[in-house]
Amino acid sequence: MSLSATTREAVAPQSISPLMTFLFAAACGLVAANLYYGQPLAGPISASLGFSPAATGLIVTLTQIGYGLGLLLIVPLGDLLENRKLVLTLIAVSALALIGAGLASTPMMFLAASLCIGLASVAVQVLVPFAANMAPDATRGRVVGNVMSGLLCGIMLARPFASFLAEATSWHTVYFVTAAIMVLLVAILRVKLPVRVPHTKLSYGELLASMAHLALHSRVLQRRALYQAGMFGAFSLFWTTTPLLLAGPEFGLTQNGIALFALAGAAGAIASPIAGRLADRGLTKIASTLAMLLGMAAFLIGHFAADGSMAALLLLTAAAILLDFGVTTNLVVGQRAIYAISPEHRSRLNGLFMATFFAGGAFGSAIGGWAFATGGWAMTAWIGLCFPTFAFLLFLTEGRQLKAA
Repeated sequence: MSLSATTREAVAPQSISPLMTFLFAAACGLVAANLYYGQPLAGPISASLGFSPAATGLIVTLTQIGYGLGLLLIVPLGDLLENRKLVLTLIAVSALALIGAGLASTPMMFLAASLCIGLASVAVQVLVPFAANMAPDATRGRVVGNVMSGLLCGIMLARPFASFLAEATSWHTVYFVTAAIMVLLVAILRVKLPVRVPHTKLSYGELLASMAHLALHSRVLQRRALYQAGMFGAFSLFWTTTPLLLAGPEFGLTQNGIALFALAGAAGAIASPIAGRLADRGLTKIASTLAMLLGMAAFLIGHFAADGSMAALLLLTAAAILLDFGVTTNLVVGQRAIYAISPEHRSRLNGLFMATFFAGGAFGSAIGGWAFATGGWAMTAWIGLCFPTFAFLLFLTEGRQLKAA
């Protein structure tokens, strides 16, 4: 007897092909990149639209606020609503928001569009648990790692892409081109994504209430989120302050030179599939230890890279690669661990996990800017070292009864 249409829609595929994994990875990378175009364009946008010096920081901050709200209020809907429709709707909204940013003629119009870009970009955090649900247990870490490599490539390539395109054309063009990419992505995903209807029957209010329960009672979630908050705080501090260092009198790099430096960080995406395979083999603790040690090593190396010489630039590049490897590895094994807690709660778990470490990243960015203005790169590097060190010391307290995977 054939399955009814309703039943067929509710059943998610039990495996995911390499081509589908690539599609998930590409979609995540393209959507996640929307969050970062404003960072290298803040100066031209501010000058064009008449932002005050004090308000220029809002160009990035409003996007981050939107993303943080989306993690808590929209991502959990992945456990409640049909995933394909939710993803398509969010990406379509992001296309409209990007067009709005490109057309903006006043600061308020641009900031409203930035907030919406952040909210809609949480589509990536619906896609990642979507892919995890399609993967069998034995290869879930590998699939998550491969998808995350695409997401991280998008994050790291967004800044140089925006810099190069804006220099060749204008900052408006960046937003119009990326909006067109989102429209094309919607068309492709509409055809290729399978239907997945979650089994959760809760109301939206009950869904949000259940998140509080998960946050208070899941030790694996709590620990993994705090580990990654420390690592992502280091990541955000580094990538907030190194452009300031490189553009300063010691190095004197142009915008294109800084964009090329940012490309080196994309090498960290290679760590994602490796980390996923380690997690699938039960080597989560080893991978976590290595990740946090790499984060600490990055700032120890980077501390000696401030004199503007070629050797200093090479050391700073090595530090960027080591840090990105460490952050990526810890992220993937952390996601593998929290996805194993409860299949029906994956979107809510993912939202809480991401929101927690995103807060760590925001703190890292804020304190990094203060440290660089107050004590230069030397002070910044020492403070940056504290973030992965905190994560590692907390990790060492993990009891034997708590398994990280």
